[in-house]
Amino acid sequence: ALCYCIARASVAEIDDLNILHATMLAMTRAVEGLEIQPDHVFVDGNRLPKLSMNAQSVVKGDSLVAEISAASILAKVTRDAEMLALDTEFPQYGFAAHKGYPTKAHFAALEEHGVTPHHRTTFKPVQRIIAGKV
Repeated sequence: ALCYCIARASVAEIDDLNILHATMLAMTRAVEGLEIQPDHVFVDGNRLPKLSMNAQSVVKGDSLVAEISAASILAKVTRDAEMLALDTEFPQYGFAAHKGYPTKAHFAALEEHGVTPHHRTTFKPVQRIIAGKV
């Protein structure tokens, strides 16, 4: 790759916009953040963010398009590193093990320790815990 850009949407943006629109926002930020702007963008999935250049959505693109595969790897490695860092701040949640995915261990930690500022409050299982309806 000539360049890459890691971008994200914040927890607040995800809660405000919803996960789909926040994902589109993060994709737009990633493309706009590239030092070299591409002529064409491939996006994994069946929807496209609003971009200033040609773009193509590819269902199961991470297994079909090398550029999408590479982007998926960069995103996964970055997220895993962020979860490891979060684990040092909140070791009682086990982020190093489940990487923030909704596992039984993660839900058990949420029930026992409550919600952190890093949890999406619009995620139904988190809403149930906040409401005390576990």
